[in-house]
Amino acid sequence: PFAPTGAQRRVLAEIDRDLAGAVPMARLIQGDVGCGKTVVAAAAAARALGSGHQAALMAPTELLAEQHARSLERWFAPLGIEVTLVTGSQRAAARRTALAAIAAGHARLVVGTHALFQDAMRFRDLALIVIDEQHRFGVSDRMRMVAKGFAPHVLVMSATPIPRTLALSIHGDMDLSVLDEKPPGRQ
Repeated sequence: PFAPTGAQRRVLAEIDRDLAGAVPMARLIQGDVGCGKTVVAAAAAARALGSGHQAALMAPTELLAEQHARSLERWFAPLGIEVTLVTGSQRAAARRTALAAIAAGHARLVVGTHALFQDAMRFRDLALIVIDEQHRFGVSDRMRMVAKGFAPHVLVMSATPIPRTLALSIHGDMDLSVLDEKPPGRQ
């Protein structure tokens, strides 16, 4: 329900080039809180879903995962796409139902916590992984999540400014996008 900022359009164009490329995307998005990283991630997810694949957004806490799920539900409901939330504290019956839907490919947009890379989690066709506050996950956590798909695209988000040279040493060979503009009305 809003127009993207110039920075969001620029970063989305970078993501589009990555998604159309011959190798899986590995991109870090940096930007202050409130700059619209989640909107950019949602647009990237829409592209994966529009191609018939699954997308997953992983957050470090249940509260943040629930917040992301609510936002994504508002944005994707008009498109007829449901958001499936998976967390560690979920009741067993609800979790079994969610895991079955994800494994069958019926649940296409999945949001969750560390529960997403646990052994019981199976995706049918995971094409895009978005990791929020990526610094809160270990390298092995991120690798276990990537192993859930067949060469999925990876988009990580951080509000922590990291110089390019440090980003390379911490994250490996990731492309860097910076959202350096906030939407109108945000301070």
